Amino acid sequence: MTFQSSLFSEILQEGLEAWGLTHLEDAIPAMARFAELVVQTNRELNLTRIVEPEEMALKNFLDSLGILRLAWPDELRCLDLGTGAGFPGVPLALAREGWRFTLLDSLRKRLLFLDEAAEELGLENVCTLHARAEDAGRQRDHRESYDLVVSRAVAALPVLLELCTPLVTVGGVFAAYKGGQVEPEIESAARASKVLNVELEHVFPLELPRGLGERTILLFRKTRPTPSAYPRRAGVPAKRPLV
Repeated sequence: MTFQSSLFSEILQEGLEAWGLTHLEDAIPAMARFAELVVQTNRELNLTRIVEPEEMALKNFLDSLGILRLAWPDELRCLDLGTGAGFPGVPLALAREGWRFTLLDSLRKRLLFLDEAAEELGLENVCTLHARAEDAGRQRDHRESYDLVVSRAVAALPVLLELCTPLVTVGGVFAAYKGGQVEPEIESAARASKVLNVELEHVFPLELPRGLGERTILLFRKTRPTPSAYPRRAGVPAKRPLV
């Protein structure tokens, strides 16, 4: 099946207009090409269940860009934890040339695809990191080194906080991409937030166009360094979350 890039571009433009992000329209051709590469590679690598142009444009790309409806500095050092097929990191890197993205994943095959895609797209503000999040959070080059860490569809919030916030610089932000109903998760993460020295600063609800669902971005501000005991060794945060 041939991917309908023109339909993808039309729907993504419609979504950008609906969300007041028309200043990003110049990036649509590159995003369409990346979408095409994802669909092509998906036949072998199983990157995503979303392959139709409408859902790809809105559920993967527009959803990734939702954070840009908020005010941000022009330059940031960012990390996308559990990037998978490259969401939200690649769309954000295409939209913001001044944001330098590290795409972290534990599966090397995904990262090889992303390296090749970044090269084809001329994305000079993207690099990849093959690691478990728990290990990266203890490495000198990465611990408390990123102004913004993002993660989408990776784990429950208490687990995500332990995986992501050790990578955030003090004063920086962790952005968790979640579904529409977030209150129970926020409540479950109260202990993790306290232990890990982060505060929930903003709950940003979004509604995808064409009735494709509700989303919420949770922004956590890091107020003090992460205690040295965290993150715990690989696998422990998921088995024994801070709840």
